Amino acid sequence: MNKIFQTTIVNPVNLKGIGLHTGLESRIKISPAEANSGIVFKRVDIKKNNTVKADYLNVNSTKLCTTLENKFGTKVSTVEHLLAAFYIAGIDNVLVEISSEEVPIMDGSAKTFLEILKTSEIETLPEKRKFLKVKEKVELLDGDRKISLEPGDETLEIEFQLNYKNKIIGSQKNIVNFDKDNIEDIHQSRTFCLLKDIEEIKKAGLAKGGSLDNAIVVDEEKVLNKEGLRNNKEFVNHKILDLLGDFNLSGYKILGKVKCYQGGHQLTNLFLRKLLKSDKIALDRKQGEFTFSKKYKSQTSIKIAVNG
Repeated sequence: MNKIFQTTIVNPVNLKGIGLHTGLESRIKISPAEANSGIVFKRVDIKKNNTVKADYLNVNSTKLCTTLENKFGTKVSTVEHLLAAFYIAGIDNVLVEISSEEVPIMDGSAKTFLEILKTSEIETLPEKRKFLKVKEKVELLDGDRKISLEPGDETLEIEFQLNYKNKIIGSQKNIVNFDKDNIEDIHQSRTFCLLKDIEEIKKAGLAKGGSLDNAIVVDEEKVLNKEGLRNNKEFVNHKILDLLGDFNLSGYKILGKVKCYQGGHQLTNLFLRKLLKSDKIALDRKQGEFTFSKKYKSQTSIKIAVNG
């Protein structure tokens, strides 16, 4: 990965849209932040205890989206596409002020977020980024689902395979290197669902803001969206986008080869919890000190090897 130093945006940017699950309008202001701040959400509709760090340990739900919650019960949901956009844009530190519980779905991909972020210049900060790579393969198995990270070059590569009984989605696989490949198809790929599942999803109180404008809907014979698919592997490409956003909750730029089979938000979060406790990871140095936050420094059971 070429860029060693952390970044933020120069000027605040604004956006608004409808939450996929709440159906409520949400307004967002993304502002610059200092080095080592990371990505922090601030619920401006709540007067106190209203900040939520974008951290994998703050994930409290992975049902159809990734939801973060602080110790006071303040939540921010459907964060994954915006987090993926921050990763793709190379933005490490921002404050995200949000007027409701859910990040707007926009068109169901990261496309609109990236277009808005590009309206601001990127500022390079004096602190180095935090990188993580494995010394040997780390794997998590959960029934038929599995995810692993193994050593590679100084890049992030994701291989994802999904298998659906639905003949339109079927079995799709893609391999993407986020430093070497054209990733336009990834950030433009939209969330999707099966038509037969919509009624159950709505009974669960979700997808109140869902429509053909912000999701692909598939029945047994065709894609219901009039414009069809944006690319031939849009289903698996969106899964890769989701995984990228959830990986951004690790607090590190993860380097290596990721392989995921039939994964989702829950599996990715479980994997990050295993990975960050593993003695198979190597972390970079920052001014001669380990780059763990205080909560990790207290976990003396973690053994690490340090590069650089």
